[in-house]
Amino acid sequence: MSKKPVKRTPAKAKKPAAPVRPAGLLGVGLDNEDGHKRVTTGEQFAIVGGSEETHDRMTETVVKTFEELKLRGKHLSQVERQELAEIIHKSTPR
Repeated sequence: MSKKPVKRTPAKAKKPAAPVRPAGLLGVGLDNEDGHKRVTTGEQFAIVGGSEETHDRMTETVVKTFEELKLRGKHLSQVERQELAEIIHKSTPR
């Protein structure tokens, strides 16, 4: 009785996880007239310039934007531009 050779198929290589694309928000205020240099940074954002009022408003918008992303269980790099624009619009103080 002769044994037939066992055909072995190579194990499928696991697909590498999709790389997380870098993402960040940048706010630039252009209405500064008092000469004060304002810079606020976080892990995924930077806000520079602007009057005190503008800088505070941009900072509040960014904080609320990241809170909303957290509520949705999403990372900045996971949202489409349109969804992010809607979140930012919703997060902007009136």
